[in-house]
Amino acid sequence: RLPADFAATRGGRETALLALHLLGKRDVAAAAARLGEIEARLPTADRAYAWGQLAQRAARQHLPQALDWFAKADPATFDDDQHAWRVRAALRARDWTLVRRAIGDMPDALREQAPWIYWQGRALSALGQVDTARGMFARIAGQANYYGNLATEALGQRVSLPPPAAPLTAAESAAARDDPALRRALTLFRLGMRIEGTREWIWRLRGADDRTLLAAAELARRNALWDRAINTADRTQNEHDFRLRYLAPFRDRVEPTLAELGLDASWVYGLMRQESRFVINANSTVGAQGLMQLMPATARWVAKKIRLADYHPGRIGELETNVRLGANYLKLVLDSLGDQPVLASAAYNAGPGRARRWRADTPLEGAIYVETIPFSETRDYVQKVMSNAMYYRLLFGGEPRSLTARLGVVATADGDGGADALP
Repeated sequence: RLPADFAATRGGRETALLALHLLGKRDVAAAAARLGEIEARLPTADRAYAWGQLAQRAARQHLPQALDWFAKADPATFDDDQHAWRVRAALRARDWTLVRRAIGDMPDALREQAPWIYWQGRALSALGQVDTARGMFARIAGQANYYGNLATEALGQRVSLPPPAAPLTAAESAAARDDPALRRALTLFRLGMRIEGTREWIWRLRGADDRTLLAAAELARRNALWDRAINTADRTQNEHDFRLRYLAPFRDRVEPTLAELGLDASWVYGLMRQESRFVINANSTVGAQGLMQLMPATARWVAKKIRLADYHPGRIGELETNVRLGANYLKLVLDSLGDQPVLASAAYNAGPGRARRWRADTPLEGAIYVETIPFSETRDYVQKVMSNAMYYRLLFGGEPRSLTARLGVVATADGDGGADALP
């Protein structure tokens, strides 16, 4: 019902832009075709705005047209998400010149974030500016996170555990044990008041220094509050204890199942750390339960698939049952996705069908696959699981394996199947 004179007023133009936006949510290609029909009647700024909106949506859907549509937009008007997806679209196309240009068009504050420092380094390296690229990598190398790990490896170095902090003194341990707020928190946890206990714990430790944090983390570990121990140790700035950051409780009860299924214990522990922080009775807002955060319907499906005797919904919270069901599901997902842990990690969070559909028509570097996952929650989850796995491998004493090798190369969807049939 677009009036012939819609462009004569600001209200008419804005109504048309809104209609394009709504159409783009259902069918971005149809919205682009319609924009092509009416763009000559729009002012330059409105036209560029519309193409920028559709380009962002197309990039999230991994459509090749995204780069052409971004080229019709004005980067000076982009928000942070549009800038990010312009880079990601260029990464999917392996266009390193455009990757560099798109990062260069970002606002200073965004460009200085670790993801874009790393990918700028990758672009410079691919374009032959190796020394400048190494300077970029050096800015974040050594940071104990996904991009820091990748940058360290890009410099030809191995990721390693930082020097451990000095052992806690008797006085430091006693101060944590006798701290009134921490004692209140421990009492609340013992009473089953986990939300209140967590709030008390966090409030007490706001602004705490590294030694106080380490003492509190050790107190939490001694009281089997694995999530508090991990989260507290994770906050230190200069003195670190990675055995607290990457706790691995229940190994004697978990690893036999993993060994039976041929699963890498460091990877599964990295996943459990991200899923539940090892809280046995963890329950998510959507109903996922236990160490491996299984949905009841998935647990029921796996129990039937593996013929688990005497299974009933009440058993999903049992440690061994939860791990057996979760590990078997993870194995089924891994097998259905070509034995690629990065895909299986994405599938565990967002569903096997989505993880499979996010692949490209040609083999894709694992780091690019992860960077272009459309869901920010899943992207962050996969990055953390894969980085966690590296540190667990180092702590477990296994043969070191680089993050780059773990990410590998993601094959095309041809030649495998079954992922869409999994819950």
